[in-house]
Amino acid sequence: MLHIPSRHPIMLRSSLLVLLGLSAPAVAQSGKLPSPQEMAASREDVWGEAAIRHPGGPSYEFFKDLLPPLRYLNTAFKHYPIVLSAPLAPVKARWVSNGSGVNLRAEKPPMWKEVGTPVAFFVSDDAEPIGSKVEQIYGPWRWASSEVVEVRYRRPGTFVAQTAFAATTSPLVDHGAVLVEFPSAPRIAARVGSGDKFTAADGRVKNDRGQTVVLYGPGWTWNAERSELVTSGDGRRAELVVLTKPMDKPPAEFPSFDTEGRACSATWNDIRKRGTRFRIPEPEVDVAVGALIVGQYEIAVGDRMHYSAGSAYDHLYEAECGDAVRSLLLFGHADDARKMIVPLLDFNRQATRFHVAGHKLQLLADYYWVTRDKKHLDELRPKWEPVVQFVRESRKTENGLLPKDRYAGDIAEQVYSLNSNTACWRGLRDMAAVLEDLGEKDKAEPLRKEAAEFRKAIIEAVAKSEDKEAKFIPVSLLANEKPHDPLIATRTGSYYDLIIPYVLGSGALGDEREGWVIDYLRHHGGIAMGMIRSMPHQGEFNNEPGVNVLYGLRYNLTLLRRGDRDHALVGFYGQLAQGMTRDTFIGGEGSRFLHGDKNGRSFYLPPNSASNATFLTTLRYLLIQDWDLDDDGKPETLRLLDAIPPQWLKDGVVEVQKAPSAFGEISVRVESHLKKNEVIVTAQAPPRPVAKWVLRLPDPPGYRIVKARIDATELKRDADGRVDLTGRTGQVVVRFEVERRR
Repeated sequence: MLHIPSRHPIMLRSSLLVLLGLSAPAVAQSGKLPSPQEMAASREDVWGEAAIRHPGGPSYEFFKDLLPPLRYLNTAFKHYPIVLSAPLAPVKARWVSNGSGVNLRAEKPPMWKEVGTPVAFFVSDDAEPIGSKVEQIYGPWRWASSEVVEVRYRRPGTFVAQTAFAATTSPLVDHGAVLVEFPSAPRIAARVGSGDKFTAADGRVKNDRGQTVVLYGPGWTWNAERSELVTSGDGRRAELVVLTKPMDKPPAEFPSFDTEGRACSATWNDIRKRGTRFRIPEPEVDVAVGALIVGQYEIAVGDRMHYSAGSAYDHLYEAECGDAVRSLLLFGHADDARKMIVPLLDFNRQATRFHVAGHKLQLLADYYWVTRDKKHLDELRPKWEPVVQFVRESRKTENGLLPKDRYAGDIAEQVYSLNSNTACWRGLRDMAAVLEDLGEKDKAEPLRKEAAEFRKAIIEAVAKSEDKEAKFIPVSLLANEKPHDPLIATRTGSYYDLIIPYVLGSGALGDEREGWVIDYLRHHGGIAMGMIRSMPHQGEFNNEPGVNVLYGLRYNLTLLRRGDRDHALVGFYGQLAQGMTRDTFIGGEGSRFLHGDKNGRSFYLPPNSASNATFLTTLRYLLIQDWDLDDDGKPETLRLLDAIPPQWLKDGVVEVQKAPSAFGEISVRVESHLKKNEVIVTAQAPPRPVAKWVLRLPDPPGYRIVKARIDATELKRDADGRVDLTGRTGQVVVRFEVERRR
């Protein structure tokens, strides 16, 4: 019997509700919200602004029932797959989320790869494909503290339950083995292959080359005519192992699911233990964090953090995969992040070479400030110094900008790109600051001077190109790019929406122009539920509006840097509720608002490591922010708890232990005792020098903060509610006195 720790309480609660035919209570909303069609047609983020006005502000509960959940793909298996593999393993399986099978054929080249031998599951009495009637599916769920997935399929008078997980021990791990269990099976058929010839005996199904593709335990019989394993239907447990990579010499004995299950749990728990410990008093968020960290390790192959797995995106992209590596770094997985930086420094793509170069340098600088790993930076010098030189030499143009390159990766129009120029400026400026910290002032000084000249040239070009009346900042400089209104009405405008957050993230524009960009996105159809909008203008999803969540990361971070907690929380909860799958927390590159049915919506090429990174990194910055606010390339400001949601301050605990930051590992704990009219924050002073560190809490639900103190000393709260802890050392305990609102 499979032995895995019990699922998280939220999953048990959700599964109980659906098994009883109930739904979670809808959030109470004041007034009628715009319909999905009205939301999609609006230039404003009507749902996001409604969430801000809602009592308690943005929340998962507010967003979760506004649209059907993400479910469908444009593949033959229709329901989204879940990648199952050991951490960083090269061989990865896909388990289809409705329980219909393992390694089923996508039949969608070139965007989807085919992996392994397909094994499809049926209810044998009437050959009904498991999961074929979507209204009878309950789940899937991902179990806490493991990589086990579960789904249940309702049949008259019974449920067909199924669990699956990937092996993490040899030799099974080398073959991408998926262990599938039907705990109390009726008559189940497992159809092997799709027309090829297979034979079965002694617990092994073999292909025509004599290689084993499936191992099966007691209770299965082989139907050669139908190429199926069939259970007796007596209710006994049925187990089988699907081998994604065929095995020449299978084990003599059928694997113990109990042993393999314990090993699977231990493997993933070891990874979690190596990382930062986050304790969040909101089950959906708490479970999502663990699932998304698992997701990053399932997508990555060795030291290569890929963009996706099992699809045409199963390779590197510089900025997107760099964000995924950065998320691991920020969650305490520096050893793996260190290794993953190397392939990204080696990566090249001629068509987007300047975008790539800038993000290489930014990633390296971010890694340095968090780790202060001078040794690794020196070892990598032969890889990054040529990138610096490439950017510097490329600026030999009359206007001081980089040469023209593509408007976007998918748009070949050659332009003086604001995106490419700001990315490379930021890379040069950041590396100048790093070199100063390394003591290499002779190299840092000319680089800093050039970065200053570069920024001046960029701002001059922006000033000549911007539309002051519309307050529109173009991507195409010195070319009279007109405002896109609404943004997603054209292909170029839709790509503008995806690109401009990179410009925000560079910090090159300055406060006023940043505000222009943010406002233009918000008021011209660029944002929905806090997420970056997009709309294809060709192909299968032509004119289907939706979002590309992952490109909103720097928009989120810009909001947080500017202190806009409410709008940042809209994006955070919008993604949790509508930008990833329910209870399995899988995102794609993009998703559609209206394409699907009442049971689900379509999304594109899941899983996605940059989507995972967007949620993880945003969460980290809700809790811990390390900023360079004086714009010299060196972080100097630490903000603690600056943007956490008010609902986390109901009676309970928020805790972060040993979170990496530019100022060393940060630990902070919040204990809310509203009945005693106080919230207590215990923080350890940062171990590295910090010019300024501050703490901010929101008002708890139904309460307001009236004062803050350390021992008998009252602390002044500034206009934004922050208290200044600069200069304090050791353990700092701040008590916030609260009173009920009247």
